[in-house]
Amino acid sequence: MFWAIFAGSVVLLTIVGDNYWLRFGTTVALYAALASAWNIIGGFTGYPSFATAAFFGLGAYASAIGQMHGIPMPLAWALAALIGGVFALLLGLGLLRLRGHYFAVASLVVAEVFREVITAGGDFTGGGMGLNLALLPISSLAQARLFLIVFSTLAALSALLSFWIIGSRFGVALRCIEQNEDAAAMIGVAVTRHKAFALALSAVFASAGGAVYANWLNYIDPSDVFSVLLSVKPIVIALIGGVGTVVGPFAGAVALAGLEELVIKGALDLNGVFLGLAIVLLVLFMPRGVMGFLSPARRARKAST
Repeated sequence: MFWAIFAGSVVLLTIVGDNYWLRFGTTVALYAALASAWNIIGGFTGYPSFATAAFFGLGAYASAIGQMHGIPMPLAWALAALIGGVFALLLGLGLLRLRGHYFAVASLVVAEVFREVITAGGDFTGGGMGLNLALLPISSLAQARLFLIVFSTLAALSALLSFWIIGSRFGVALRCIEQNEDAAAMIGVAVTRHKAFALALSAVFASAGGAVYANWLNYIDPSDVFSVLLSVKPIVIALIGGVGTVVGPFAGAVALAGLEELVIKGALDLNGVFLGLAIVLLVLFMPRGVMGFLSPARRARKAST
């Protein structure tokens, strides 16, 4: 039922939505894709990664620079996703030997390092002034519809990947690591390799999201695409919807995007405060998210019928 509603909403918005609703739907799809990507490493594997902003920004700049050197837009998106995945795989083989808050802090630093490198990159990266991308030769409404479809497709692919992970031996290994990493190693799970692969899969979607985002806005700069909020928001979204579930990131994306429209965008300076407060409240009162909260009610209804 949920997936039918999701698909129907995308189709309806594409046909009758104006620019405002198309942009809102696109934001929801982007949030869902990023949260679903984070869920692979943060939910299924249990590692509190704050590296989403690093992969997002890397994808944005890899795609933008590629297009400036003549690479067609769709190919630049694919190359950016590949670059993000390969970088994350290599990074994970070293970084994922850390655990808990050590890993969380180390993953947070990666985006800051990228920000400094890009800022110091001069004309090649645009430095602190950022990069402008060429406008697409279509109307603004057609462009809005295009990016809604692209981001929704990216979100749907991330959900399909999550379904595959849940039913695969790879997913079982990730769950073992999430439950008890030392015990997983004792029964023969290649712990570091599985964690690095999970981080790489997460990075592919985060980097692809950044690549498409660059063309969506036609402009990027280091402070935007490497913002710490891009690392925090996917975590909040997953917490709202339900960490380690497939539907959770989508439900959380709708909730956070709606909250931003109603509250946060009216107080931009308090954006980080709202997100921090949301994390505290979710951890204290709804640690399993909306889906975890609804599951007991569903089981009770089934038992009574």
